Amino acid sequence: MPASLGVRISPVEGIKRIEPGDDLGAVIAQAVRRKRFELADDDIVVVTQKIVSKSEGRLARLDEVRPTREAAALAAELGKDPRMVELVLRESKRVVRKGHGVLITETRHGFVCANSGIDVSNVETGYAALLPLDPDASARRIRTSLEKATAKRLAVIVTDTFGRPWREGQTDLAIGCSGIAPTQKLAGRKDPYGYVLRVTQPAIVDEVAAAAELVMKKLSLVPVAIVRGVKYRRGESGARSMVRKRSLDLFR
Repeated sequence: MPASLGVRISPVEGIKRIEPGDDLGAVIAQAVRRKRFELADDDIVVVTQKIVSKSEGRLARLDEVRPTREAAALAAELGKDPRMVELVLRESKRVVRKGHGVLITETRHGFVCANSGIDVSNVETGYAALLPLDPDASARRIRTSLEKATAKRLAVIVTDTFGRPWREGQTDLAIGCSGIAPTQKLAGRKDPYGYVLRVTQPAIVDEVAAAAELVMKKLSLVPVAIVRGVKYRRGESGARSMVRKRSLDLFR
């Protein structure tokens, strides 16, 4: 798409109900063909974490979860389901904060988020969805499958919803990506007034994730969007490379 036409974000409706073992790249390619929409080189395919977790079997059946004493005590303190608390603890490296009915944890991936990213929305009753074990690897698999099905050079971003510690509301962020460098490095370049930028590094994959959520939405059952017209660098460092080192983190 010519740059003059700006950025276009298209929802991909008609994604079938995802089951463990499904090839998401093939599923998305089929849905795009039914939509009579042709993918183009450098399109960014944005995929919600929920269908990635479903395809990878990252679902926990709550009636099979046996809470530990620690989980039961935390659940009583916070007014939460002890089975959910047990899952949150299993999926975390540590509890960062607790209160207001929420556990803020650091996941095994290094993400700091509510309840280890575990969610019961948009999944079958009695189940909870866990984060993919390696969201960057998930993005690579989806991209490889999609590129094979379409013969196009693509990027894939896997997204999830995060809160912000100093602002109300939530926004979608990238928890995994492939084919796209997660940040733009502008340090050393001059702004229009001649000032040399020192640390400016826009998180382009997060910006794309948040923009795509505008057409996917939480209640619409549209888990995929195509973003076209964004200029980005190719890369394979993944979203995990964006996790700030503990030695540089002023808040943990």
